[in-house]
Amino acid sequence: MNPYLDRLHPYPFEKLRQLFAGVTPNAAHAPISLGIGEPKHPTPAFIQKALTHGLGGLAVYPSTHGGEPLRAAIAAWIERRYGVPPLDAATMVLPVNGSREALFGIAHCAIDPTKSDALVMCPNPFYQIYEGAAYLAGATPYFVNSEPGRNFGCDYGSVPDDVWARVQLLYVCSPGNPAGAVLSLEDWRELFALADRHGFVIASDECYSEIYTGATPPLGALEAAHQLGRSGGARPYANLIVFSSLSKRSNVPGMRSGFVAGDPQLLKAFLLYRTYSGGAMSPPVQAASIAAWNDEAHVQENRALYKEKFSLITPLLKEVMDVELPDAGFYLWADVRRSGLSDTEFAKRLYAAYNVTVLPGSYLARDAHGSNPGTGRIRMALVAGVDEGLEAANRIVRFCKDLKAESSTS
Repeated sequence: MNPYLDRLHPYPFEKLRQLFAGVTPNAAHAPISLGIGEPKHPTPAFIQKALTHGLGGLAVYPSTHGGEPLRAAIAAWIERRYGVPPLDAATMVLPVNGSREALFGIAHCAIDPTKSDALVMCPNPFYQIYEGAAYLAGATPYFVNSEPGRNFGCDYGSVPDDVWARVQLLYVCSPGNPAGAVLSLEDWRELFALADRHGFVIASDECYSEIYTGATPPLGALEAAHQLGRSGGARPYANLIVFSSLSKRSNVPGMRSGFVAGDPQLLKAFLLYRTYSGGAMSPPVQAASIAAWNDEAHVQENRALYKEKFSLITPLLKEVMDVELPDAGFYLWADVRRSGLSDTEFAKRLYAAYNVTVLPGSYLARDAHGSNPGTGRIRMALVAGVDEGLEAANRIVRFCKDLKAESSTS
């Protein structure tokens, strides 16, 4: 067996299952889960129609490279969304079966296994795939803690030069999971300079890019690179690739459709890797994906639903916990320490009393540099409908008031 498998930690949802083991939730309340970031809004009918109309393609072996119409549709969307020069769809875009498997696979492509001291850097808290990819590629993860004072951004300037010298791959997530922080142009300037100096690859996870509460869309990595003069020359977007997905944007998590785009030299190597390890996207999914990438009306409607939920739910929760509207994404990253409970105990007792599931923040992070930056926080995924989301929020408010009354009488 691969000895690196022993390095993997239990996934957060397995830890949550263990936390809830033996707990019987209050049967007076229907279950509501805010724990998993699985979109619950309806899949648009036109995407379903395109999927079924593409079923004739099941009789054909698909190419790992994906069909030219899909690559062209993705390239055109990137150009419209980020205002970048036209991408060569043949060399700078690669369809993948969701961003998850691609984010995992890039570590196996980017890491030099002959270097035993290789590091993979990622934010903390983080999407657990980054850590697992690092371990199974034979590297060691290095965590940079998010900081509330930086709007839950990471202070990459605090990382020592001898650490940067060992980094081969840097995962960034913007908008971030769980706090929704968005990297600024100056943040990107700093990261590009570090990548130029030390030669590591930047993998930018942007699957939450189309869900935001403000008027301005979040800055993307390719967009930042273009604004900083890195989109041209012999190697455009050098050492940079971005990952995106239709799951959150178009409410199709079960369709498993996304893309990787950027540095053509990296994409060439990644395509070779995926020819052996990655499944090709089926023709029906390609057909549905083309329809989804070509339409923005459903994305605007989806975003409006999230904005409505955030505007109604956040003020309610602010009465009983420290929580702010995120820049983007569909999570609330709340500090529950004033309840007097740890994040795990808060989640467990809330589940028992009101049948609402939230995810302890400490499960999404690791102890690094003397602290776990998720401690004392919970992540709430506002993925259900407006009414269900409001019901969950009202139950959480009642639970927190119960705790306050309990403490005042003890």
